[in-house]
Amino acid sequence: MDTVIPVRTNWPEDFQEWLQPFLAVFTRSEQRCWAPLYLQGLLGPGARKSVAPMAERVCPGQTQQLHHFVSSSTWSTAPLEQVLRKKADALVGGKDAVLIVDDTALPKQGKHSVGVKRQHCGVLGKQANCQVLVSLTLARKEVPVPIALRLYLPEDWAQDEARRAAAKVPESITFETKGDIALAQIDAALADGVRFGMVLADAGYGSSAGFRAGLTQRGLRWAVGVQPTQKVYPADVRLDVPADPPVGRPAKHPRPSTPSVSVVQMIETLGSKALRRCSWRSGTKGMLSARFAAVWVCVADGALVSHWQHLSGQAAWLVCEVRSSGERKYYFTNHPADTPRRTLVRAIKARWACEQAHQQLKDELGLDHYEGRSWLGLHHHALLTMMAFGYLQHRRLDSVLQAGKKTGIQCTGTATATIIASGTPGHSRRALSGNLRSVSSLRRHDKPASA
Repeated sequence: MDTVIPVRTNWPEDFQEWLQPFLAVFTRSEQRCWAPLYLQGLLGPGARKSVAPMAERVCPGQTQQLHHFVSSSTWSTAPLEQVLRKKADALVGGKDAVLIVDDTALPKQGKHSVGVKRQHCGVLGKQANCQVLVSLTLARKEVPVPIALRLYLPEDWAQDEARRAAAKVPESITFETKGDIALAQIDAALADGVRFGMVLADAGYGSSAGFRAGLTQRGLRWAVGVQPTQKVYPADVRLDVPADPPVGRPAKHPRPSTPSVSVVQMIETLGSKALRRCSWRSGTKGMLSARFAAVWVCVADGALVSHWQHLSGQAAWLVCEVRSSGERKYYFTNHPADTPRRTLVRAIKARWACEQAHQQLKDELGLDHYEGRSWLGLHHHALLTMMAFGYLQHRRLDSVLQAGKKTGIQCTGTATATIIASGTPGHSRRALSGNLRSVSSLRRHDKPASA
């Protein structure tokens, strides 16, 4: 049964107060007028969150003006992204927060929308025509707040002047890997003082030695997925410098004392007894658990010596997860060597919060409903959906806090909270609250200062 949580303030007043720091960075009064209307369209009822149906609901007869605001108006996203990062930090930032790197795909027909290409589409689970957005999500106690969505521009798109011009891609935008885009967004978060204790990513990012090295160079703790083909060395591997031969060239690189093996082979050497059942959080059907094995290794991501063989590099934990279906997943994390297995498992499995956020951005706020083709329009729409999501999280957290003060009862389970007030934007949302136990404990024990 749904848990109904009343709020202490009338939502329009609360919405305007929360929105003020964003409106303050718009340079023109017209933009300060249209931004709240667009956000109300995203937050309100209606299955479709593209411009025309939203305009019919929030500003009838002014569809063209609303379309111009999101698609053609040249307001910069950077100042608003900075406000969003600070708002997110105030809501869920902290040493026990995680910053989750992932991407989310927007299926698209045709070939003229910016960045559209036949590529892996996670939503469909196959190769398909889509746009791919690199995302950063700040989360604490399973409460996510997205803080970055940046389009990955495929290399052929980046080099196609005609398509770039048609989609109005800025000249400053060149081809970047997804990992490089993510690192740049992480730098922006660090520069704005966003607080988190660890970076999480799936194998799409974690398999890149450059991405892992970038995180390490920034002094960050990380836990990432890797492919089964990834090579590792035993932790006690030595790099021996061979003696110069009597004739011929001296060796350019040291030789490892033992050859590298795949992560699959390394786990197999541990034997079946190394796999132990471990749980990490409560799901709708009880505690979620799987079998895990963990071993301290040296990652084969050092200098390339020959035949695609790399020397040993950074020491890290190699973790193998065996699911009930028999599927195996592999992870690296740079937690200290004495870290308990349960800590490693809970760190690795905290990544699910970004998937919850992506689903709500699409299902509830229409992230994938934008129908324009331009670079600017897509990023305007994506930013506004994150702002709307941030406001909903602000309301959810505040509502649970107030309910806890009035009743003294902790919300439990996975009941859905319907936030009600006079003229509340929108309708009862099936994915509105996430886990109320986590939300309640987050706000009750560590209420951050307002942004």
